[in-house]
Amino acid sequence: MADKQVFIFDTTLRDGEQVPGCKLNTTEKVELALKLEVLGVDIIEAGFPISSPGDFESVNQISKVIKNATVCGLTRAVQKDIEVAAEALKPARRPRIHTGIGSSDNHIKYKFNSTREEILERAVKAVKLARNYVPDVEFYAEDAGRADLQFLAQLTEAVIAAGATVVNVPDTTGFCLPHQYAEKMAYLMNNVSNIDKAILSCHCHNDLGLATANSIAGAIAGARQIECTINGIGERAGNTSLEEVVMTIRKHPELGLYTNVDPKQLLPMSRLVSETMRMVVQPNKAVVGDNAFSHSSGIHQDGFLKEATTYEIIAPEEVGADTSKIVLTARSGRSALAYRFKNLGYSFDRNQVDELYERFLALADSKKEVEDADLKVLAEQVTVSA
Repeated sequence: MADKQVFIFDTTLRDGEQVPGCKLNTTEKVELALKLEVLGVDIIEAGFPISSPGDFESVNQISKVIKNATVCGLTRAVQKDIEVAAEALKPARRPRIHTGIGSSDNHIKYKFNSTREEILERAVKAVKLARNYVPDVEFYAEDAGRADLQFLAQLTEAVIAAGATVVNVPDTTGFCLPHQYAEKMAYLMNNVSNIDKAILSCHCHNDLGLATANSIAGAIAGARQIECTINGIGERAGNTSLEEVVMTIRKHPELGLYTNVDPKQLLPMSRLVSETMRMVVQPNKAVVGDNAFSHSSGIHQDGFLKEATTYEIIAPEEVGADTSKIVLTARSGRSALAYRFKNLGYSFDRNQVDELYERFLALADSKKEVEDADLKVLAEQVTVSA
C-alpha cells in the first residue's frame, strides 16, 4: 500500500499566506500548524525563513511543537537561504529544506538571465548544500509546466543524483491542461533513470481553474505528493485545494490511491483558516462552501428528499458538516415546502399544502429566500382559515 499513498504537503502557511491581507503572526501560524497536524497532513510548509525575522521565528517555533508531520522551509537556490532555513528547522523532528530554481526557458532567460547549463549547476549545488543539513531535501523546478521536457528530465535526474528526495514539478502559472500535466509526469517517470530514488510532487496553481484536476492527473501518472492549501488560497488565483484533492481521491477508489487526512475535519479546518486569515470562502466552493450541501431547485429537492445520493456524492457528515439544507426559493417545489413545514412541527394534508404552496410562491417571488419565520406566518394563515 505504501506506493499508493499520496502524501499531502500543505503550504497554507507559506504560499497561502502570500494572499494580500492574509499575513499571519507567529502565534496564529503555530495554532494552524498544530491543527494541520491533527488533520493528518504529512508535510507542513511553515514558511520562507530568510524572507523576514518573523517568518524565521514562525518556522522555528513550529519546528519545536510538531511531533509527527514533516516541517518544511522554503529557500531559493542560494547558499544564505539554505543556511538560514537549516537554522530555523533545527528543532524539527522531521525537517525538510525545499529549494529550487526556474526550469522553463522563459524563467531562465528573463528571471535569471542565465543558461540551462548554469541552472543545472546551481540546482545541483543547492541540493548538495541542503543535504549537508537535513536528510530530506525537496527540489522545485519552478515553472515546470512550461519547461522543455528533455531539459526537465535532465534537471530532475541531476538533482536526484545530488540527493533530492522529492522533486516538485510546479505548474507555477496554472497553464497546463490535465492531460498535458499528466504527460509531463509520465515522461519523467519513464525517462529519469534514478526516478525510483525520489517522489514526484504536484504543485499546481489555479489561474485557469484547473489546479485540482491537474494535481489528480499528476497523481494518476505517478506523482505521490500533492502540494495544496486549505480553501485553495494562494498567490493570484490560488493553489490546489486540499479538501478537493482529499475528497476526489476518497470518492474514486478505482484510482487505488489514499491519503492520511481525516475528512471529518475538513470543514472545521476550512472555517478556522478562513477566520484566522480573514479570507472569505466563496459560497459555491467545492466541499466546504456554504452552499456545498444546499438544494434550492424543486427538481433537485424532490430527488434529494427521496434519496440523498441522487444529488449528493458526499454526505455532509463525511467532511464535518451538520446536515444538508433545503433552501426555499421561487424555484422550490411542494415536497420541499412540506418537508420544511414538517421540520417546524406542522402537519398538513395535501389540500392544505396546495393552498400553502400558492401563498408561498407569491411570497417567494418577492424574496430571495423564504425563511422559517415566513413559513410560520403562512402556517398560521392556513390554520386560522381552516
